[in-house]
Amino acid sequence: MVVGAGILGLATAHRVLREQPTARVTVLDKEPQVGQHQTGHNSGVIHAGVYYRPGSLKARLCRAGSQSMVEFCREHGIPVEVCGKLIVATDEAELPRFHALYERAVANGLTPTMLTPAQAREYEPEVACVAAFHVPSTGVVDYSQVCRTLARLVTEAGGEVRLGTRVTGVVARDGGPQVVTTTGGDLTADVVINCAGLYADRLARAAGARPSVRIIPFRGEYYDLRPERAGLVRGLIYPVPDPRLPFLGVHLSRTVDGRVHAGPNAVLATAREGYRWGRFRARDLAEIAAWPGMWRLAGRHWRAGLAETRRSLSRRRFAADLARLVPAVTLDDLVPAPAGVRAQAVGRDGSLIDDFLIVSRPGQLHVLNAPSPAATSSLEIARYLWQQLPAAD
Repeated sequence: MVVGAGILGLATAHRVLREQPTARVTVLDKEPQVGQHQTGHNSGVIHAGVYYRPGSLKARLCRAGSQSMVEFCREHGIPVEVCGKLIVATDEAELPRFHALYERAVANGLTPTMLTPAQAREYEPEVACVAAFHVPSTGVVDYSQVCRTLARLVTEAGGEVRLGTRVTGVVARDGGPQVVTTTGGDLTADVVINCAGLYADRLARAAGARPSVRIIPFRGEYYDLRPERAGLVRGLIYPVPDPRLPFLGVHLSRTVDGRVHAGPNAVLATAREGYRWGRFRARDLAEIAAWPGMWRLAGRHWRAGLAETRRSLSRRRFAADLARLVPAVTLDDLVPAPAGVRAQAVGRDGSLIDDFLIVSRPGQLHVLNAPSPAATSSLEIARYLWQQLPAAD
């Protein structure tokens, strides 16, 4: 049984049925449609694997996933484009981090091309930079469409995708099947795979696990460029990120349907589904406040958090940061777009978990940290989870 009908949960169900066609696989989700949270609220980028610590799960699975996702989409007629992207340094102070990032990309097996500012403008005529490198294997896709295709393949293979069904607990029984309690009645399963995203840690605790992390929700806010200004960006333009944080900074990315996304920022959300300011849930906020790691995180990064909040509250600041990449972008070019919420695991010591985190128990696998690039990596994470299943029996 898989909990969560986002791209990772569906990819996992699909992988299990491919490897074991006679398995009985059920995917449960509380929403009326698949891919309603992290999967359906992102910029649609197929990441190449630039940013992640060499040898980490993120680095390995993202690089493999950037290939398998493109192959999957082409096989099933899903529009996909491998357009490449520019990573740019906009001032001299960023150059040490810029060169370190280039070396990390090479260490991760990629083939970036170092560019002069003039060469960068051959890719993106409106870009401003003091240095840039081009990553050719980055792409774009509509992950919601990938989700719908995976759901169809699961049901065609004999699995079930049961929507509108909230999981409330898991009772593990020694030597017998586990009882999964839901709003639609009790179900039994030999193995439960928790891909619940924003609620993964809560479900793990309800299943008897004691995870050493908590999910802290960070809202990522987006704008679109007005259609008549979309020509300012040909592909994807990214800044040099702050290496202390797992966020990439506001950037400009053309979607597979021709729109240009601008963002996201990263602000603390006051609800796990806090897609807008004013969205508040007392239980969610109480859990955030009670987690010691949140206060340690805030103590270390309060300046960055304040800057993100200011940008969230000021479209003018948002536009100014985008204009560092593309000076022609103005305040009037920005149109509000739907926000997303990143399910970021934070340790008790205040560390932002920077790799995928998967915890196994008898009969259970819990995916406790799978933010970006999880969508890119989803088919490979699913393969990895399948390989871990014997250890969870």
